[in-house]
Amino acid sequence: MVSDWPIVSLGDVAADITVGHVGPMASEYQPTGIPFLRSQDIKPYRLKLSGIAHISEVFHARLQKSALKPGDVVIVRTGKPGTAAVIPESLPIANCSDLVIVRPGKQLDSRFLVYYVNSLGNSHVASHLVGAVQQHFNVGSARQFKIALPHIDEQHAIGSALGNLDDKIALNERMNDTLETIGRAIFKSWFVDFDPVKRKAAGQQPAGLSLELAALFPKSFIDSSLGKIPAGWEVRPIGDVTRVVGGSTPRTEESSYWQHGTIGWATPKDLAPLTSPILLDTERNITEQGLAEISSGLLPRGSVLLSSRAPIGYLAVSEIPVAINQGFIGLVCERDLPNYFVLNWVLTNIEEIKSHANGTTFLEISKANFRPLRVAVPPQPLLKEFIRIVDPLYGRMITNLRESAVLAQIRDDLLPKLITGEIRVHGSIKSASGTRGE
Repeated sequence: MVSDWPIVSLGDVAADITVGHVGPMASEYQPTGIPFLRSQDIKPYRLKLSGIAHISEVFHARLQKSALKPGDVVIVRTGKPGTAAVIPESLPIANCSDLVIVRPGKQLDSRFLVYYVNSLGNSHVASHLVGAVQQHFNVGSARQFKIALPHIDEQHAIGSALGNLDDKIALNERMNDTLETIGRAIFKSWFVDFDPVKRKAAGQQPAGLSLELAALFPKSFIDSSLGKIPAGWEVRPIGDVTRVVGGSTPRTEESSYWQHGTIGWATPKDLAPLTSPILLDTERNITEQGLAEISSGLLPRGSVLLSSRAPIGYLAVSEIPVAINQGFIGLVCERDLPNYFVLNWVLTNIEEIKSHANGTTFLEISKANFRPLRVAVPPQPLLKEFIRIVDPLYGRMITNLRESAVLAQIRDDLLPKLITGEIRVHGSIKSASGTRGE
């Protein structure tokens, strides 16, 4: 730490430090309204706004103590105490539950504080947790939080240098959300709602499709065990049109299965933090000896992975050859259905899949219960056209994810050096997009 940075308490440089409303009851949430942040919405450095809760304007007015405005810093109290993010300009009105709220004073930059808390604040937070049943980080501990504080201009420069990287990562995530939404919309229109078939049955040209593509859809329906499906399609068990496999865990005490392993070995934990349904890497690797202990072996790149328990529903296409543990159903798409069709089929039918789960300690969908699930299989020419259209969407998503991984590594390498003064940044660095949330 550079010697000319004074050590200050957060309480001395913050305009205000308070705590968000504890609650509310589930009945207070509504589909739209005032965004209401909870601890699960707070990620290191920024917010994750997809899936956010909302409250009414009336309820928001009653909770003025926890009302948020752009530039506020929110810090998680329980769950992952100390995780901090800044409220972006794109969120002019918001409220929150059970978060420490820091409103920086004139000599404290919001983004600098967020990077400082997430990087150097772990030891302070860990040593100031209170509570016997569930430990939490409180307002009093936040006020005592010590910061080595450079001049406000250098804070701005540090926050902007790191923030520009995070802004690009956030932009990539938003782009991927859009690309995934487009892919899902095409799947739903063609293979769930059967829009082109309905249009042709009504004597109309399918909207937005070329004559060649429209010709691949029939103009009538037939009865099936799934209800009415397009003529020429057939209902088949998913286990007949994909190879459905499970996995296992090689003995952890056997070092030859793990030490210096280079083969990706996935658990549902690898899928939990994904922002897009694409798996690029795994936390742990196994050796060839370890792989030999897993009966399903190495699944090829492009396999669809579905967590089958605790919880059911994490889902991704693996961009690497991968072995899986017992918490997965793996779908190897080497038969009649391509992987992005299968991915969207699982997403569309996840509640039906869960309804076939059983178990006493936790629900699990077994391979035996999964394989008979039925899918309406379109003709191959139509499936090929679907993949021709959506493959570039997912390809761009993969490119964005890889770029974001590189940017995150650059940020993580720079962060400790900038935040401790090992690398000095003077003057002002303009942010490409300002203070953003996601």
